[in-house]
Amino acid sequence: MEVGHRLGAALTVNSASGRLPALPCQLPRRMVRLADEAVRCRPKRDLLVRYSLTPMDTVTKAQEERSRRFDSADRVIRVGFQVNALLMVMKLAAGWFGRSEAVFADGLESACDFVAIGSAMIALRIGRKPYDRQHPYGHGKAESLASILVSLVIFATGIGIVVKSAHVIYSGTFEIPSWMAVVAAACTILIKEVLYRFTVRVGNRCQSPAVLAVAKDHRKDAITSVATLIGVTGAFLGATIMDPLAAAVSALFIFHIGWETLRSSLDDLMDFTAPPALLDDMRQRAATVPGVTGVHEIRGRRSGQNIIVDLKLEMDPGLTVKQAHDIADNVKRRLFEEFENIGDVMIHINPSGEDHEDLIRL
Repeated sequence: MEVGHRLGAALTVNSASGRLPALPCQLPRRMVRLADEAVRCRPKRDLLVRYSLTPMDTVTKAQEERSRRFDSADRVIRVGFQVNALLMVMKLAAGWFGRSEAVFADGLESACDFVAIGSAMIALRIGRKPYDRQHPYGHGKAESLASILVSLVIFATGIGIVVKSAHVIYSGTFEIPSWMAVVAAACTILIKEVLYRFTVRVGNRCQSPAVLAVAKDHRKDAITSVATLIGVTGAFLGATIMDPLAAAVSALFIFHIGWETLRSSLDDLMDFTAPPALLDDMRQRAATVPGVTGVHEIRGRRSGQNIIVDLKLEMDPGLTVKQAHDIADNVKRRLFEEFENIGDVMIHINPSGEDHEDLIRL
């Protein structure tokens, strides 16, 4: 057993590397097992960084995951851009040759969508830049700014539809479209709904405000195309007033989508709190790290695809500064490993078992 303790001391993790040294191949397995038992039986203060990723490993893994998220977001935005271009050409041609003002206006609306999609592409390019001295919290807010622009495009689309519908009804200039306009509207509904589901899935996985805003813009297009299909079909069958009436009703749904997009973007810019369930999960994971006696408070706010976390931990007041620092690093690495969208964690340490007042001036 004495040999085991000596080997256990030799195998203690170096706090700089965080890794176990390589074992000589000639050591008997029983001696290795005894040594490992001896290491596990040592006080927890010697086990602050054992078996966890090194800081460089954690940073590299987080950077790779961040790059994958931005690549996925950029890819889905580019797909939407290309599909939207094809739909625009199709609807403009069908509306012109099929004698349908509604379908032609839908094509013009798709042209306006390039403003929304283009702003999202620019925001992703800015948002993926790493933090710098002028932007110590990164560039993630660029996505929220782009989302606001997308919401304004959605609102403008709704207003344009209402104005045009009112003008058509007031003037009484109804036209009977051809079957070409009906087919174009039906195809747009199918394509845009598929594109919406694909985009929103990627947006939720990446937690990207810009991608989710573009997804809502796709859903807006699908809703307007449903109204267009109803109106064009009704006009094709003889009820010509159905075209502007259906378009006016669809504007109500469009305004709702625009408001939801605008509200979520403003929440991000105003540092609205991260989802409580997510923060509670982070709290529980942090509390399981050896050396942490409690989690006094946790706060989180969004910055683009990332969440910036403020964490107040309780620890044994008898720990040295170095030991408390190592425990805090372990907590940070644990959260980085288990929550891929965390951008940074700021940790404050309080002595456990003592009353402490939160000093805040907000």
